[in-house]
Amino acid sequence: MAMHHRYEVPREAKLGEDVLLWTGPDEGLVKAGYRRDHEKVDPPYDWPDYRGTISRHPKRPLVPIPDTLTEITAPLLGEDRIGEIDNDLTVGLGGEPQGQKMILHGRVLDGNGRPLRGTLVEIWQANASGRYWHAWDSHPAPLDPHFEGVGRCLTDDEGRYRFITIKPGSYPWGNHFNAWRPAHIHISVFGRAFTQRLVTQMYFPGDPMFDHDPIFNSVREPEDRARLISAFDWEATTPEWALGYHFDIVLRGREATPFEEPPA
Repeated sequence: MAMHHRYEVPREAKLGEDVLLWTGPDEGLVKAGYRRDHEKVDPPYDWPDYRGTISRHPKRPLVPIPDTLTEITAPLLGEDRIGEIDNDLTVGLGGEPQGQKMILHGRVLDGNGRPLRGTLVEIWQANASGRYWHAWDSHPAPLDPHFEGVGRCLTDDEGRYRFITIKPGSYPWGNHFNAWRPAHIHISVFGRAFTQRLVTQMYFPGDPMFDHDPIFNSVREPEDRARLISAFDWEATTPEWALGYHFDIVLRGREATPFEEPPA
């Protein structure tokens, strides 16, 4: 890899099609650096081990619906709509929540590793005992009056997001005999229009229930499942206060994060 002119930039062959690229005088031809999307990264709509997909996946051919102005342009998200403590799930309810306090941070990146600024990131999760704050959760575990389990923030100029929260507990979910979900946090990423939304789940390293969870294993390739697991981050860990976990969200490409709904 070399430059022969002050306007040339270094080029390097990476993953991609067998397309030839001219890199400069006397350098010959190399393969272009196009990064193909990983088609099997997202879990399928129909996954028999996950019984809920029986009623969720389409059984008839999809009918395309033309986008209207609402779907293309709305809702509009202004920075003033995000509060100063919206990314801190441990404050605002009159007391300290129970459980291990943690910092979740990372970056939102495109398929070429470039950061995406101004992206709305939302999270929701169970509390430390494994119970969600909604009427449908009948798990006989205590609710925490100081923890709702929802938060949001915008990425900065480097695509970074950050949340302060509580490490969630595991919970039974009735999919099969003795079914328990690994501890996880749901993450939603919004684009610039109403229909541009991706949802994923982030897990914690070393969870003993990975092999027993149909949702985690509906992501078919081991290397893709590994991208759903956060990394313990000693640098983000704050003494006497909170553990740190790092989790990047990659929207496309070979290293894409698996999402619950494949992009259209």
